[in-house]
Amino acid sequence: MDIRDIPLTTIDGETTTLADYTDRVVMVVNVASKCGLTPQYEKLEALQREYGDRGFTVLGFPCNQFAGQEPGDGDDIKEFCSMTYGVTFPLMEKVKVNGRNRHPLYEALTKVTDAAGKAGRVKWNFEKFVVQPGGRVQRFRPTTQPDDPAVIAAIEAGLAEAKAA
Repeated sequence: MDIRDIPLTTIDGETTTLADYTDRVVMVVNVASKCGLTPQYEKLEALQREYGDRGFTVLGFPCNQFAGQEPGDGDDIKEFCSMTYGVTFPLMEKVKVNGRNRHPLYEALTKVTDAAGKAGRVKWNFEKFVVQPGGRVQRFRPTTQPDDPAVIAAIEAGLAEAKAA
């Protein structure tokens, strides 16, 4: 199954897929509200605002698998993201990104290698996967900031690909 066909559920309970974003560059990120990396929300939102009109979107996937750092329900998560970081990008329902019950999207994404050539488990909150309109995926580990030059280059390359298509 193409990753764009995997069913996703928004934080509001609506069904979607990455196919709904076929013409966009999508950054899939597992997020958490009580993590040392949580301030990355600010940079994720800045990317959304800077590139959203050009065909980019962040999709946040709350996850409570890392030290219980996303304990709230959907309403708690939405309120925190909105009030604390002004998040406007779509949030999905809380998912598992590792283990036997991991979400099928993450089952596929964890097969993607990072810049060091390593695939496998999501290491921590805020691991980023940039999905290009053509389906190519680039992986960035949690401590890589959303505005890192390599991430920006991946976004820009995807936007150029989408524009050329």
